[in-house]
Amino acid sequence: MPFDPKRATGRFLADDTRYERMSYRRAGASGIQLPQISLGLWQNFGDDRPLASARAILRRAFDLGITHFDLANNYGPPYGAAEENFGRIFREDFRAYRDELIISTKAGYDQWPGPYGEWGSRKYLLASLDQSLARMGLDHVDVFYSHRFDPNTPLQETMGALDAAVRQGKALYVGISSYSPQRTEEAIEILKGLGTPLLLHQPSYSLLNRWIERELLDVLERHGVGTIVFSPLAQGLLTDRYLDGVPEDSRVRRGEAFDEGLLSEENLARVRGLNEIAQRRGQSLAQMAIAWVLRDPRVTSALIGASSVAQLEQNYGALENLEFSAEDLVEIERYAVDGSINIWAPSSDA
Repeated sequence: MPFDPKRATGRFLADDTRYERMSYRRAGASGIQLPQISLGLWQNFGDDRPLASARAILRRAFDLGITHFDLANNYGPPYGAAEENFGRIFREDFRAYRDELIISTKAGYDQWPGPYGEWGSRKYLLASLDQSLARMGLDHVDVFYSHRFDPNTPLQETMGALDAAVRQGKALYVGISSYSPQRTEEAIEILKGLGTPLLLHQPSYSLLNRWIERELLDVLERHGVGTIVFSPLAQGLLTDRYLDGVPEDSRVRRGEAFDEGLLSEENLARVRGLNEIAQRRGQSLAQMAIAWVLRDPRVTSALIGASSVAQLEQNYGALENLEFSAEDLVEIERYAVDGSINIWAPSSDA
């Protein structure tokens, strides 16, 4: 058997061909390029899953050229666990590759009790960032996001906190998530005045959740801001898992951010129609759904999750066929109808 250095040591040695496997897109008018597929740690990286599984997914992602890992303060379960687990894996596997990684985190949803543990105050955002850095064992993140718009805090204060994070050396860039077009434009102007331009907006976007097409993408393009879309698989609806009913081990049954009401007969009929198109294209439904959000060059990256290395590799396979014929797009339009699945609308409509 030939010598395999990866088996001879517990230390992670990244695949030398990783950058030959991935294409990268520039984030708006910035100097940052992101992989077309980024890895989100919203699900499957908390204490309810084996650490070895999370480690295997992260290692394989990096070997595939996925250089962007996206977290938030309350990812778990419990809150903070995803950052803690990532921090341990980072120390043991990725410290030598720190300068090849884009690591992001967010604050905005509830994280600790009391009036200072959520939303968009300066006190909460900066305290949360300090806690996130401690959990991950980092001195800075590459991107720090306001996770949602706070209707009761002046936007100047929230954006001022993001600017402060950069000036304190705790973040290199800033982002916002699930902000409406109007609030996004306001945030861009405030940050521009502070001297810390907005790098990224992270909205939900999928075949069944197309709200960003109406206005937001135009705003981001006009101001040179990148777009990294989350939930391109509509919380798992745009996969083959729900074509024949609701599996007992699904996120619906586990109650993980997926309301069973989203599985209306209308939505399931759309999913079946889209699945037929994907099969004719030689793709899984999930692969087509990821490819579809990437069809627009204004989308910098598609943020996906993964429960296993096999699932990660399958979804990564979307990059093998990103082209859509005019006929494909016309047929997809028959089924790519808003399915009332945007559970983040309270923020993006504010």
